[in-house]
Amino acid sequence: MKYKRILLKLSGEALMGDQQYGIDPKRLGEYADEIKQIHDKGVEIAIVIGGGNIFRGVAGASNGMDRVQGDYMGMLATVINGMALQGALEDKGMLTRLQTALKIEAIAEPYIKRRAVRHLEKGRIVIFGAGTGNPYFTTDTAAVLRGVEVHADVILKGTRVDGVYDSDPEKNANAVKFDSISFEEVLKKGLNVMDTTAFTLSQENALPIVVFDMNKKGNLLKICEGENIGTVVKI
Repeated sequence: MKYKRILLKLSGEALMGDQQYGIDPKRLGEYADEIKQIHDKGVEIAIVIGGGNIFRGVAGASNGMDRVQGDYMGMLATVINGMALQGALEDKGMLTRLQTALKIEAIAEPYIKRRAVRHLEKGRIVIFGAGTGNPYFTTDTAAVLRGVEVHADVILKGTRVDGVYDSDPEKNANAVKFDSISFEEVLKKGLNVMDTTAFTLSQENALPIVVFDMNKKGNLLKICEGENIGTVVKI
């Protein structure tokens, strides 16, 4: 396998499937199947999920809610998603651990870097919930931060788009997809891969990012086997 240890970043919206909000059990099961494929090949897997299918702090703030309060609500939403994914993975026979940046000891371990690394070494899938534990930071930033901390080989950003384009492919039929692109080019062209904090952190720590379509069966396995799927943002 090309990668020994990965950090898989999933958006909360991805868990909605075709629903307006919440969690689609069918989509959850599909993701668990995809993850099992690489787990069975010996890949060490850490996961960060967003919370946008339940609550988005920025949207709440724009409607008059206090931003800090909204962001904490978003963090709790990521814990709910993490618990849902944990259940789906364990139903498929995988061992998991949910670690959270906020202490919720009845349902999850507190995040401890050394413990997380040990779980990964033992073949357990580690799900990181509650973002960084701080408001004003996105789950993209949490994903890169955790990826750097546990020495992941790559950030795999699973989206509903099959890579990075020069413009929004859902709005522009003539958008051009990049097979690979450098961090400098992304910044120069003003492309939206991750928020600036997350992207800069990834660049500074020489941690590559692969943006790919998580909803296409087999993509996750193909990437881990070294196939050119999606877009690689490289050093």
